[in-house]
Amino acid sequence: MLNDLTVRMEAIVKKLRGEGKLSEENIKESLREIRRALLEADVNFKIVKSFINNVQNKAIGSEVLKSLTPGQQLVKVVHNELISLMGDKLLSLNLPHNRINKIMLVGLQGSGKTTFCAKLANFYRKKGNKPVLTACDVHRPAAVDQLKTLGKQLDLPVIHHPSNKVSKIATESIQYAEKNLNDLIIFDTAGRMHIDQEMMQEVLLLKEQVKPDYILFVADAMSGQDAVNVAHEFNIQLEFDGVVLTKLDGDARGGAALSIKAVTNKPVIFAGIGEKINDIEEFHPDRMASRILGMGDILSLIEKAEASVDEEQALKISKRLKKNLFTLNDFYDQLQQLKKMGPLDQIIKMMPGMESKMLKNVDISGNETNEIEAIISSMTYNEKEKPEIINGSRRKRIASGSGTSIQSVNKVLKQYDHMKSMIKKMNKGMKPGKMKFMGK
Repeated sequence: MLNDLTVRMEAIVKKLRGEGKLSEENIKESLREIRRALLEADVNFKIVKSFINNVQNKAIGSEVLKSLTPGQQLVKVVHNELISLMGDKLLSLNLPHNRINKIMLVGLQGSGKTTFCAKLANFYRKKGNKPVLTACDVHRPAAVDQLKTLGKQLDLPVIHHPSNKVSKIATESIQYAEKNLNDLIIFDTAGRMHIDQEMMQEVLLLKEQVKPDYILFVADAMSGQDAVNVAHEFNIQLEFDGVVLTKLDGDARGGAALSIKAVTNKPVIFAGIGEKINDIEEFHPDRMASRILGMGDILSLIEKAEASVDEEQALKISKRLKKNLFTLNDFYDQLQQLKKMGPLDQIIKMMPGMESKMLKNVDISGNETNEIEAIISSMTYNEKEKPEIINGSRRKRIASGSGTSIQSVNKVLKQYDHMKSMIKKMNKGMKPGKMKFMGK
């Protein structure tokens, strides 16, 4: 997520923190580097200019220059301005259980709108709501079938109608919710490859008919400034309440996340961070600012861990770590736990002190995890408990037994060493009583 921007900003922050003294000249030089990083991340140039001016006005004041830690003070100014740029604080939707709440999702085709309907329904079902999905995108081929498949996967009702009349589908959805005591209706609406008047008119009529509590604009974070421009046009005509950024786990450069609030004056409320139904996060501007600056995101890490990690297994690993024990069997078990939390590169970025360059050393995802499991399964009990005994001949036997190569076995052993170091650091950094992960 925003990896290139994070790497650039992380380097700038590291350099600033090492400065014993700051002058107006080296502050301006640092800000020039930040400006280049933001522009390369596809942030709107007017927003970049305003951002740099704000930071400079505050940074060149006596509060920073006369501070005992001027570099850290400047980092704090940049951090605060990033938070302000993205919306100051989290905005949560208010969805009481004693009435029917209605949410409309709008946006262009390809933004991930239909999938996000299911993610949002699942998110609020976990909070106690009783959602129903409504298939009002009757123009895109297979949109209704896609929503029906997602609804079946989640065991949630999906309202649709063979007539493909949006007004009739919406009416039946509300009637269904009233009859079955559903307190949340999520409407998937029509999208196009570009904004056109027919699509907008249909969405406006649906808005007038159902009178939604919230309209959320779904934007593809990977489309950068295009997403921001489309959001601006939708907001002029629809006046939506907030933004959903999908595909933030991909090659998003950061432009949409950093620009969309300033352009629309509407907050980002949710982020899609993967393809799975559970890959949804509330958007915390302060946490995102910390991630961008390479400062970690410990609160999100705690939330992921508490929702995903087997506490009994975590306690077992914690006790072993306290005795300075961490074997390949433990490594295997921890991989299973971390897989539940999401992609490992995202987990590492949330950890304070873990620099983005560490991702080059720890590359565990998808099929590679299956290969690691095969390699560890091909080891003897003694090899798993004492990896240091694995010499050249043993590596050759393990590679043959797992159907891999000696290079792959060497890579797993290196990853084990990195994981051991990483988990020790994570375990050391967690506050007792707050973190269930690792048995805290």
